[in-house]
Amino acid sequence: MPINLDHLGELERTHSCGELRASDAGREVVLMGWIAVRRDFGPLTFIDLRDRDGLTQVVFDAEDASAAHARAKEVRGEYVVAVRGEVAARDEGQRNPKLPTGDVEVRAREILVLNEARTPPFQLDAPTEKLAAEEVRLKYRYLDLRRPFFQKTLRLRARVVGEIHRYMDGEGFTEIETPILIKSTPEGARDYVVPSRLYPGRFYALPQSPQIFKQICMIAGLDKYYQIARCFRDEDLRADRQPEFTQLDVEFSFATREQVYRLIEGLLARVFRLVGAELQAPFQRLTYAEALRRYGSDKPDLRFGMELQDLAPALEGTTFAPFAAAIEKGGEVKGLVVRGGAHLSRKALDELQEFAKRYGAGALAWVKLGDELSSSLLKALGEEAVTRVASRAGAEKGDALLIIAGRASVVAASLGALRNEVARREKLIPPNVFAPLWVTEFPMFEFNETEGRFYAMHHPFTSPLDEDLPLFERAVEGGETGLLGGLRAKAYDAVVNGVEVAGGSIRIHRRDVQRLVFKALGLTEEKARERFGFFLDALEYGTPPHGGIAAGIERMLMALTGIENIRDLMAFPKTASAADLMIDAPGAIDPHQLDELHIRIVED
Repeated sequence: MPINLDHLGELERTHSCGELRASDAGREVVLMGWIAVRRDFGPLTFIDLRDRDGLTQVVFDAEDASAAHARAKEVRGEYVVAVRGEVAARDEGQRNPKLPTGDVEVRAREILVLNEARTPPFQLDAPTEKLAAEEVRLKYRYLDLRRPFFQKTLRLRARVVGEIHRYMDGEGFTEIETPILIKSTPEGARDYVVPSRLYPGRFYALPQSPQIFKQICMIAGLDKYYQIARCFRDEDLRADRQPEFTQLDVEFSFATREQVYRLIEGLLARVFRLVGAELQAPFQRLTYAEALRRYGSDKPDLRFGMELQDLAPALEGTTFAPFAAAIEKGGEVKGLVVRGGAHLSRKALDELQEFAKRYGAGALAWVKLGDELSSSLLKALGEEAVTRVASRAGAEKGDALLIIAGRASVVAASLGALRNEVARREKLIPPNVFAPLWVTEFPMFEFNETEGRFYAMHHPFTSPLDEDLPLFERAVEGGETGLLGGLRAKAYDAVVNGVEVAGGSIRIHRRDVQRLVFKALGLTEEKARERFGFFLDALEYGTPPHGGIAAGIERMLMALTGIENIRDLMAFPKTASAADLMIDAPGAIDPHQLDELHIRIVED
């Protein structure tokens, strides 16, 4: 049944609900917020009042303030109220050490009920393991965001962005906004397209990144550009992807890779100090090839060891078909040692095998060096060969060895993922440790076997290494396309704790080199002109050498906080199927709007 609501009038709050301390005892205060909990003890009623800063216990005593006490009995959870009263120190046995405000309470003399609330569809203060299903929380996102977790996380995000602005300003960069409605340039992820009413049958695209525009800024002589940019990609989602996201976008003229490294190392050091962490510069560096060889990943987590071990030398002449076939076809047999892993049960090993299969592995072989040698390979290889393989891997008594054979790409992907999974399960990752590194010299191109063509690994504006340029010319002009797979780019990623927080490159500033890239990608002169004509023209007007990087704000926060789901770092994310459950988007469009846009929907 509705209750009569009060007017706030000109009343102003004096403190937040997380601010009061023992030193405030005796002070007259006004608090405002939501009722987290109400506890009724007859002549005494307690409420925990919550706002973004925390909780304060408020006491209503029938003897001291009968009207306020009676009014407090009418309120329920999530009602919005204002309370006026006096701060009092709690008795020794009544203090709550779990709350920053736990040494005090407010003895209320007045309460204004500013709004009522329906019973929430889920418990806001439930422990993490008992939270409602994510779909329910996303539908009622405005309630989910009231949880202290989000209040804290989103405020940290704001502090990170503020620190970025201060740092970039101090380094002499100019913040420049680039367009949101641009031209579609299908290469890589799919564009989100926007129909034009004024140009029937034509479409804008939402930017996947401001890449071309920031390069245009360099041609324009603006020298040092940055932007906190919104980007849009119509791609399949994962835990670390969303259809729209925010990135720090950076570009500057006459840049070398070393200058980019120093700039971003300084930025990340500043940002990580917000949580009391010190990143040691310069960061460790690994080439792309070395990262895959040693860790099976181009974004390795260096907080723990478990490097991949090449086992092929210990299997020379083997007749075991899976291993022999992999070696004969130019593939690999590799393993990783789990220190102290001899305790792993058969059930745990079966689970790890199923995990590895998600990444293309055919099977997972294992060796356990317990009190007795045990292995899934004993019958196939014999004890002597199994011992030799374990020795090659550096496994010792008490350890386990996990082995995968196959194509190099499959072995890297499956063992790289398995390495992280085992480290999580076995609690091998040390807490409060940050291990940053640069991964460098990415391939220029990667081959898509389904389509039978090469794609740019980063984007088509990335410069090849100077020493690889003659090879590039041979590959394109001489028709030796097989050489494209061996070309290296001036591309680099910053990685922290297995999270790719930033990626960039030195760009192509010469029209002849840019033409080679387009040709390698299968674009005819006409197609390149149609898609990038304005940019090719701009390259002919004195383009300086330049380079830059983009750092994902959400990715940065993932590394900073250890939060693994990108949706927990955004106020209003989409689901894994790119839907917004709160506003029910995407939604249908009015037929009149479709007519104006000259669009007809064809039903399957």
